[in-house]
Amino acid sequence: MANRTVKDAKSIHGTNPQYLVEKIIRSRIYDSKYWKEECFALTAELLVDKAMELRFVGGVYGGNIKPTPFLCLTLKMLQIQPEKDIVVEFIKNEEFKYVRALGAFYMRLTGSSLDCYKYLEPLYNDNRKLRRQSRQAQFEIVHMDEFIDELLREERVCDVILPRIQKRHVLEESNELEAKISALEDDLDEEIELEEENKYELVEEKPKEKKDRERKRERSRSRERHRSRSKERHKKEKDKERDRDREKERERERRDREKERTREKDREKDRDRKEKDRKRERHH
Repeated sequence: MANRTVKDAKSIHGTNPQYLVEKIIRSRIYDSKYWKEECFALTAELLVDKAMELRFVGGVYGGNIKPTPFLCLTLKMLQIQPEKDIVVEFIKNEEFKYVRALGAFYMRLTGSSLDCYKYLEPLYNDNRKLRRQSRQAQFEIVHMDEFIDELLREERVCDVILPRIQKRHVLEESNELEAKISALEDDLDEEIELEEENKYELVEEKPKEKKDRERKRERSRSRERHRSRSKERHKKEKDKERDRDREKERERERRDREKERTREKDREKDRDRKEKDRKRERHH
């Protein structure tokens, strides 16, 4: 009974909500110690307290596929199907970042395309750090906005296959969603305005300031010329050194060849001398 979906639960994407998590992972969750001890008889109100205790996000880990508490609570939410208002409160929770991450993950699994963009995109402004446990049971740091971006773009997050959602531009073209406005747009507009003002604003420089600026510019050019000459000199020295090394190598090879010829001549002389000695011995 504890592993069944509540009786009055609505089907999500045409199926039992719990079936959004693959069967093998569901079985591992049902068998896990955290599920049996911490998730038994949880209600939507009690689930908030458990979510506040979360210290990292993640899916499954280890060779025997153990589920993280984050994934166990996600399945519990799919099982009890809390009201949408409760999920929205999870997402709006600014004090507990893992509660927000849990609410965002559940909304991505169960919400419509419109709801996903409506409630998750504002979280791009949240750049707090999250700890995430990898499949190898190692922890890494991600930011909330990265996690949200993965939810909206990736096919699988925390080892759960995400339902497909419509592309944003499709919802914009059908006037269901307003055009996305970047949080940086206001800053960019201010910078452009300042650049325009500086372009048309005439400021007379004092003779001393002008001379100082020209002197600094001349020093900078002089340093650049000096660096350029130094680089050129260094390059020439390297080339010369390389040429010397090659010349030495060629000279060494030439001497080796000369020595080899000399040895060959000595061997031939030695053979001739031995041959003469043998002939002389035969005559005698």
